[in-house]
Parts: sequence; C-alpha cells; structure tokens
Amino acid sequence: MTAQDGKVIDGKYEVLRELSVQGPVTLSEVRAAEGVTRQVAWFTVASPADRQAFHTYRAALRALAPAGLTDVVARPGAYYAVWQPVAGQPLDTALSQKGRAPELAEGVQALATALAAQGYALDDAAVVVEGTEARVAYLTPLPAPRTPEDIAARNARTLAPLKGVRVKRPREPGGWLTFVPGLLLLGGAVYLGAQATQIYLNPPVREVLGVGGQEARAAARVLVGAGFRVNFTEGQAGGRAIGSIIRQEPPAGTNLPVGRLVTLTVNNPPAIEVPRLEEMNLAQARDALKDRAMTVGKVVKVDGTLTSTPEGRIVAQLPEAGSSAQQGQSVQLMVSTGIRGKDTFLPNVSGMTFEQAREYARAAGLVVTTVTPQPSDAREGTVLEQSPAPFARVKVGSPVKLTVAAPRYSAPSRPADALPLPPAPLPEAPVVPAEPEPAPGEEPGTPEGAAVPPPTPEEIPAEPVAAPRTVNFAYTFPADLPEGTYTLVVRDDTGERPLDFQYDAASLAGQPASAAVTVTGDAVFVVQRDGQDFITVTPGAP
Repeated sequence: MTAQDGKVIDGKYEVLRELSVQGPVTLSEVRAAEGVTRQVAWFTVASPADRQAFHTYRAALRALAPAGLTDVVARPGAYYAVWQPVAGQPLDTALSQKGRAPELAEGVQALATALAAQGYALDDAAVVVEGTEARVAYLTPLPAPRTPEDIAARNARTLAPLKGVRVKRPREPGGWLTFVPGLLLLGGAVYLGAQATQIYLNPPVREVLGVGGQEARAAARVLVGAGFRVNFTEGQAGGRAIGSIIRQEPPAGTNLPVGRLVTLTVNNPPAIEVPRLEEMNLAQARDALKDRAMTVGKVVKVDGTLTSTPEGRIVAQLPEAGSSAQQGQSVQLMVSTGIRGKDTFLPNVSGMTFEQAREYARAAGLVVTTVTPQPSDAREGTVLEQSPAPFARVKVGSPVKLTVAAPRYSAPSRPADALPLPPAPLPEAPVVPAEPEPAPGEEPGTPEGAAVPPPTPEEIPAEPVAAPRTVNFAYTFPADLPEGTYTLVVRDDTGERPLDFQYDAASLAGQPASAAVTVTGDAVFVVQRDGQDFITVTPGAP
C-alpha cells in the first residue's frame, strides 16, 4: 500500500498485520496513537472509477451509521475507513438459537432493508447481536452496488432461520380512549370553520410586497406572513441567481384581499451535464466550462504523486464529471503541484563498456548526459569513473557522468597529406640480340617473343577527411507531448554524443527549441524519451 511506507498509515496508524486484500481495498489491523487496536480499510485510488467506488462506499456508511465505524477520511492520497470492535455474538449464531425473540426478528429485517437501500446484502456486513439489537461491526466495500434480485436471494438464505417467527404487537392499555381526541378535533373544526367563513366573506385588503431577487423560500415566507397564498412557476433569466424570484404576479404594490394567490416565477434554467476536467490544465478547464455557461470556482493545490498527475493538471473536481448542474454554477478544482521524484541508484559500472553502463543507467531511470574520455591503458570505451557514486540514492531522471578509457595518443590537429606510393619494381630487361638492319623496303618492328615492359602504376590519392562544421538544431515540441524525461544526442561520423539538454514533458510541451552544434560529416539529432529514441531531426544550415 502506497500510504503504508514505514508500516504507518497516514502517519497515525501503525500496521500490525494485513488481514485481506480485495481489489483496491486492503484491510489491516492497526494500533492507533492512543494504543487501542483498530481495523483500517485502505482504498488504493489509481483512477476516477476507484475514486467513485470509494465515494459510493462512504455514502452508504453515512446512511447506515454502523456501530463499528469510527472515522472516514477522503482527501487526495488518503482514502480509508477506520473500524473498532463491537461487542456481541455473530448474527448466524444468534439466529441458530432457539426461542428467538420477535424483537430480534424485527431488528434484523429492518437492518436488511436499510442495507438493501444502499446496494448491500446482509452477508456483506459483519452483523453482531447484543440482546435483541442487531448492529453492523464492519461493512465490506463492493466495486459496485448489488442488484435487487441478488440482494433478495442472499437475504433469503440469511433470514431462513426466521421463518415461522411471528412478530406480535402488544395492545396498549386504554386504547378505547382514542376517540376522545377525535371529538375534541371535531368541535374545534366546527368553530374554526365558522370563523373561516366569516373571514372569507369579508377578507381584509393588503398591499402585495415586492420579493423580486429574493430566494424562493424566503419570498414565500414573506408573502404567506402577509396572508397571501403562494404558487411557484419556473422560468430562466441570464445573470440572475438560480432559485431566485425573477417575476411575481400580481406585481408589487397591488392591493389584494388576504388569502388570494400570488404567483412567483423562480429562476431555474435547464440542467446541464458537468464536463470531465481531469488531466486538463486550468486554461483548458475554463474553456470547457465556458462552453457550458459554468465557471471555475475554488482552486486547491494538491500533490500529484499518488495519482501520477503532472504539475498544473487537474486531479479532481466537484461536482464530479457527468453529474447535473445549473448554468452559472461554479466547479471546484484540485490541481497537481507535480510528481515528486522517486529515489533510485546506479550500481558500480566501473570496468563495464560504455554501452553496458548506459543500459544500467536506463534501467535505473537515470540519463547519461556527459561522457569524458581519459587516456588509459584499459580497453578503449571501458568505464573508469562514474557520478553519482555506486549505490548513492538520487532522484529518478537525474543525470549520470561517465569517464571512459581512451588510447594514449592524440589524433593529428589536421589531416596528413597522402603519402606517395613507391614505384613498382621493374623486372630486369633481358638481353636482346642485335637486330639486323632491315632490308630496303621493310618496316622496323618488334620481333616475335620480345618482352614488353609493363606500364608504371598511377598514384592513388588519399580519401579526404571531412572538416568540422556548425549546424542548427531547431524543433518545436507538440502540445500533447507524452510524459517523460527528454534528452538530446547528436550522431555524426565521430559517433554518438549527448548534448546539454534534459527537460521534462511539462516544460517542453508546445515550446520551440534550438541550438548550434559542431559536427563532423553527416549528422542527425535524436530526441530521446526516458533514454529511448523518440524522434529524429535533420539539422539545418547555421
């Protein structure tokens, strides 16, 4: 349970042992501050549906007022009910005994009716009997209320031992005297009727008071106090309070006999459905409410860690989404102050390769932001030092700095010119006998079988080395950017290296980002989310 870190619930109840876990509800035996033993039913609220289930359970507890209930807490991050032991024997034991009192049967049936009204059966509650009184010691939370058919079937099995028990109502002594008040009432009615007839035939005349703008019940009390009858009708008027009087007939100042009817028109515009505002920011919530002719009411800042709600987003609302409301009604909002970072650690990665160390950092929820090469006799790319230190507690998303081994030589400051290739060795020319002088009219030529010297090979030029250049990173992040920690790396002919860029989604959503970076050869920028590639951006000209 999230709220039981350190075996203490809500800072008040020390957990002795865990009794049961049913869905999002964990029942634990605890010790309160005063040293007494209690039971706490803790609700793990991870979604609006879980929150609605808790509020339904709380409404049932308020209606039933169980004897074992001592406290119900409902606030962001803490939803639970506290129960105390209740003396008595279990209901099934009491019903199995002979000679059951009719009063007990009446009490159990009344309790079953009250539970059914809240969607619960008798076997959903731990019922104990003391004397002839049945009391609820604990009510098991349900994900949803039971159907009437299911409740009837379950209660029939539980109440089977009560079949044949007659409920007798004793007669009260002196019942025959009940006709005396009737006679007195009859005499009074005759007298009052005579007085009413006199008033009806000769009613006094009074001025109708103006009640426009007043609350309906207050306006009715004023007119009834003046002797008039009041009738309500509904209407609507913009800019007027709901439930206030917007019109009266006859109008104020009219002289009217006492007892006549005054019709009041109450401002009651048609009901509208409250929109869902959770996960929105305040600006979006105002726009959504404005479309329904509603307004933002009180705004409360709460911690969003338990609900994983980012800073500035709405955690809860009142009235809840889908409920009925009136135009002009305000909605109270609970806004997240952000998610508190959770602690993590990086093990000792010294001696690992850079790729292995980076994978360990990602698994721990950390981001490698700085890699510093250091000349060493170790194998190139081996991790020599790390920050934070091994197993040091840090926040999730914190940066990691690694020092990796590099060869003990440095590259030349500028590319060296291509070295000339030595000439290929030539075979020794064979001794060729002197050629005879060609006869007149013959062409000189190469005799058959004579060796021809091979051509001298051409020099192969060295491949040119790309010179460093400066490019621009320019990108506008989408407004619906997923949650996470975002970093930026550049990949060019020299490999991949991280840049000084690390922000959460709330800081980047809808915002442009740009930077000038020196690269070698072909290069691309890669935006990474929680250490994984998110989007590739082609650099632009500076």
